[in-house]
Amino acid sequence: MSVLVTGGAGFIGSHTVELLLKEGYEVKILDNLCSGKKENISSILDRVKLIIGDIRDKDVLRNAIKDSQYIIHLAAVVSVDEAIENPIKTFEVNSQATVQLLEFARIFDIDKVVYASSTAVYGEPIDIPLREDHPTRPINPYGAAKLAGESAMEAYNKTYALSTISLRYFNVYGPRMRGGQYAGVISKFLEAARIDEELKIYGDGNQTRDFIHVYDVANANKIALESHEVGVFNIGTGKETKIIDLANLIIRLMGSRSRVLFVEPRPGDIYRSVADITKARRILHWEPKISLEEGLKSLIESPR
Repeated sequence: MSVLVTGGAGFIGSHTVELLLKEGYEVKILDNLCSGKKENISSILDRVKLIIGDIRDKDVLRNAIKDSQYIIHLAAVVSVDEAIENPIKTFEVNSQATVQLLEFARIFDIDKVVYASSTAVYGEPIDIPLREDHPTRPINPYGAAKLAGESAMEAYNKTYALSTISLRYFNVYGPRMRGGQYAGVISKFLEAARIDEELKIYGDGNQTRDFIHVYDVANANKIALESHEVGVFNIGTGKETKIIDLANLIIRLMGSRSRVLFVEPRPGDIYRSVADITKARRILHWEPKISLEEGLKSLIESPR
């Protein structure tokens, strides 16, 4: 049971690879180590085949896929901010390379392709919670490129009977999440709270997100791989968390002296987001298991 995990040295990828190895899969990783890091997979390097290369390189991609049975496709430009700064690269990586991957998957008769999509495909919600049949109206290049990838997945399923499944991740957090310029809100809050700096909130703090732990996402990837189902599934918790509540929870859990600083909202930020995960529960028999408080406590105690 050979699985190629593109982006397997990244945040979600490394946890997915670890889980697959525990389940007895043979794993290959294709990663250019741009956002992924060797240190994320240092404990398992002797148990995987690491191919250092870019998914935009057709020869590299072909050679990585040809002896595989399954593919979990996580390699991507992963930050909305980065995508806005460099939309051409974002479409090359998140859309065009996905089509090329699907074409090789068809040629080499891959059994299943699991694709990492995003809640960003929905854009500004009309109805909450977000169901998979909600209109897809992305408001930035990241969401548009992910939606294009989803469309290609569906097209290859309908046209060539390639088994494809797209998972729309909501706000993923956990060990190994990225810090720095493109860090998510949890990473930024943790960094600030550790040194008692102000936690900066864009807007009034009542905007909401659905925070899902990376262990639950890795499990969703494995379940999707093993399922005979195709189509699109939300991967979140179904629980809506206000950003002000997240900030106060992190301050409390860390015993920090930080305060909250409210600043002007960022243009283009959606106000509310939470997943309806009924479909994933009913069809994939997947269930998130880690609460936000539990996940944050674990992260604070052991960031790795």
